[in-house]
Amino acid sequence: MFFLSNLVNGLSLGSIYAIIALGYTMVYGIAKMLNFAHGDVIMVGAYVSFCAFQYWGLPPVVSILAAMVFCTVLGVVIEGTAYRPLRQATSLAVLITAIGMSYLLQNLALLIFKSDPKNYPAQIIGMPGISLFGGQLKISGVTLVTILANVVIMVLLTLFINRTKLGKAMRCVSEDRGAAELMGISVNRTISLTFAIGSALAAIAGVLLCSAYPIFDPYTGSMPGIKAFTAAVFGGIGSIPGAMVGGLLLGIIEILSRAYISTQLADAIVFAVLIVVLLVKPTGLLGKQIREKV
Repeated sequence: MFFLSNLVNGLSLGSIYAIIALGYTMVYGIAKMLNFAHGDVIMVGAYVSFCAFQYWGLPPVVSILAAMVFCTVLGVVIEGTAYRPLRQATSLAVLITAIGMSYLLQNLALLIFKSDPKNYPAQIIGMPGISLFGGQLKISGVTLVTILANVVIMVLLTLFINRTKLGKAMRCVSEDRGAAELMGISVNRTISLTFAIGSALAAIAGVLLCSAYPIFDPYTGSMPGIKAFTAAVFGGIGSIPGAMVGGLLLGIIEILSRAYISTQLADAIVFAVLIVVLLVKPTGLLGKQIREKV
């Protein structure tokens, strides 16, 4: 039962990584850039839902929706002000801007909320847990909600990308930005939509992360953001199924490493596994080799 309990916890943590990784993989797949401020949008979502519930007295569902709306607007603003002017710039310039935006969000949070850690309210996700095998295996309500949310988000996002007009526009921009413009697709609007969806998912991930690990501060999103980026690369950056597979595997590897090897070495083991996978398959588990025409 100890193994099963850790496996469930790994699936829960991996589901959070997968949801965050979707933001990275969508932005990279469509805009061909790495948004390293994405991890800090998670932190913003956690603070907005915390304030909405704790200080403004809003119901839990409304608090989560408020966080999603705020982060959606924030993602669009970040894209429009920081990244859109650099559309034709070098990848290094965009990368430096993304890191600068990350530090900007962290320091704004420090100015507003200070560095004191806060306790995330357990009532925001107040779903009761379940017991299996005569009470030997207990699964918390947060774990159930996290795994279910990951599955629902993946299904809805896949349907959106493959079945809707906006989703097909995203795929067109991802394949060939110039050809998409010739077909009448607004590239700027499509990329803004991608940032909006990714940021809304980051808000959900922030709520789930802080519900599972209730102590949070302005730096809460940094390490989960890096690990989620690792998950996106692990599964194949630019691949939506790859983000899910990479996130789940990363979460399971981390939890099992903490349980059976060492809590201090768990993070090192996660990144070591990534290095091994990329040495064997440089495009990630589900990534495809892209041949560039010259």
